[in-house]
Amino acid sequence: MTNLDSRPELEVLGSGRPGVAEGHAAVQVLEPRPVALGGPRAMNVHRTLPQRERSLVGAWCFLDHFGPDDVAETGGMLVPRHPHTGLATVSWLFTGRVEHLDSGGNAASVVPGSLNLMIAGRGITHQEISDPGTTVLHGVQLWYALPEETRFGANAFERYTPEPVRLPGATARVFLGELLGSVSPVATRTPDLLGAELVLEPGGRASLDVRPDFEHAVLAESDEVVVNGTTVGHRSLAYLPPGADSLVVTAGAAGARVILLGGVPLGEQIVMWWNFVGRDHDEIAAFRRRYQAELGFEPADPRDAGAPELFGPFPPGQPRALPAPPLPTVRLRPRE
Repeated sequence: MTNLDSRPELEVLGSGRPGVAEGHAAVQVLEPRPVALGGPRAMNVHRTLPQRERSLVGAWCFLDHFGPDDVAETGGMLVPRHPHTGLATVSWLFTGRVEHLDSGGNAASVVPGSLNLMIAGRGITHQEISDPGTTVLHGVQLWYALPEETRFGANAFERYTPEPVRLPGATARVFLGELLGSVSPVATRTPDLLGAELVLEPGGRASLDVRPDFEHAVLAESDEVVVNGTTVGHRSLAYLPPGADSLVVTAGAAGARVILLGGVPLGEQIVMWWNFVGRDHDEIAAFRRRYQAELGFEPADPRDAGAPELFGPFPPGQPRALPAPPLPTVRLRPRE
């Protein structure tokens, strides 16, 4: 999925709301911001990362939550070819089906309960389009930043269907990292990362042993939940700083589904603009310039003469690629 904001330099969200429960570290609640993916009938997403109060949770740098979306009303997901650098995308669906195609030669169907991980490395382009048979689309898409030692590697694509883990009052599926004895085999190129779905029964309570060196975030995907004693509204994100070795999520009478993310703080400054992750303004400007030239939107720049292609070939007969928006008139600043 792409960031379709026409002015991505302004991608900062609403205020966080700190709360402290006795016996637990402070919980910061981050509210979602609605974003339309396209025109007036576009599918809306609810974005909780990044925002002014918090740009990163571990290496996680972007969280879009969409649906349940009536495809007959909105047209579903139609995200044409667009670029990524220095990050990985995680697609996780609850309902529906999306067709993925990328310049690394990968074509795959994104289906509920299966992870689709695309590692951009030094550069990739891809598109995501709802399957024609999909009537309701519902899921999340996440990005995490690649660290310095792996961000210029080759692109890659992996799929994985985790086995459910049963615990009293809940079921978990661990798609990245390790939790509850379940270990994902997926190579992330970003060490110490966690991603999981938890479905809680009505009134269910999940008590999890977590790594105290991790930051954690809990998305209240389907309904309000309580995280370490703090109420988290529907579609909001609870942030927990490093230090705690336990995390408790409690559902209300209707039950709830949550997405749990975690990781060791990245420890690197990043610049994230549109669909690029880099380290400074000049690097982002170069990514944009090369993308625009490689796809024929703008003339090639002499500075890039002899440089290898970043964004790769693409099968013919696909929807027209997205051009990059103009850079802001001020220099982009790192987020940390």
